[in-house]
Amino acid sequence: MSSDFVVHHDRVTAPGADPNKWMLILHGILGSGSNWRSFGRRLAQDLPSWGFVLVDLRAHGQSTHAPPPHSVQSAADDLIRLEGRLGVRVNAVLGHSFGGKVALALADQNPTRLEQVWVLDSQPGSKLEELNSARTAAVVRMLEQMPGVLPSRERFVEIVEEQGHDRMFAAWLAMNLRRADDGYRLRVDMSAIRALFESYYRTDLWHVVETHTKAQDMRFVIGGRSEVIGPEDRARLQAIAAREPHVSLHILENAGHWLHVDDPEGLYSVVRRGIASEI
Repeated sequence: MSSDFVVHHDRVTAPGADPNKWMLILHGILGSGSNWRSFGRRLAQDLPSWGFVLVDLRAHGQSTHAPPPHSVQSAADDLIRLEGRLGVRVNAVLGHSFGGKVALALADQNPTRLEQVWVLDSQPGSKLEELNSARTAAVVRMLEQMPGVLPSRERFVEIVEEQGHDRMFAAWLAMNLRRADDGYRLRVDMSAIRALFESYYRTDLWHVVETHTKAQDMRFVIGGRSEVIGPEDRARLQAIAAREPHVSLHILENAGHWLHVDDPEGLYSVVRRGIASEI
């Protein structure tokens, strides 16, 4: 892999602040760092000693020219390279969905021990059976079959709605469109997205959760209505949290997979309280 590639990122700090600790914030598949901008700004305002880095993971947002292979491990390597570019020590990482597994991989590969790793509704283990049955798989297939050129964003939204998705989700997906001379095109490389998606379900990082040497503090937040982490794996997380003081588990009962959309105040409260405990 080329050592020149650095993922796109934006720093978020409180006005006039000079943070002495930094956290990476990682989005899910088909998202971008900007999805978490308001969340990061609010944290920075309330915790000015912390700075937050909103990352566009490889093949997402403005990080569109990442060299292969496209995998969870490669995405974590990107973050290690990013830390060198930032010129600050990364103390913590927070990731949602796909980004949550990248956060675990970063903890596994990082040359220095992270203080906090936040995993938001993300499956730590491998789930090969989900490759063809998960909702995200259906979305990936839909986008792969999308016309190469669309006359308008509205037509894209209509196609997504015709596939049974609600308008809010369709509008969110439409953020992956770019204006071209002949109409609108997807700005993401779907072959790279599929490789990342498959890597998510093939990668098993339970060992990172179960050992205290990877992070001082590992915090899982799960949506009570989410199906991403099934009963067996929830029980496994609860058992680990009960015996390992470095692992904690919080369930937002009224949230589905999209924690920051379904229960933004609940999620913010949990994360802010947890980060503040490190000050």
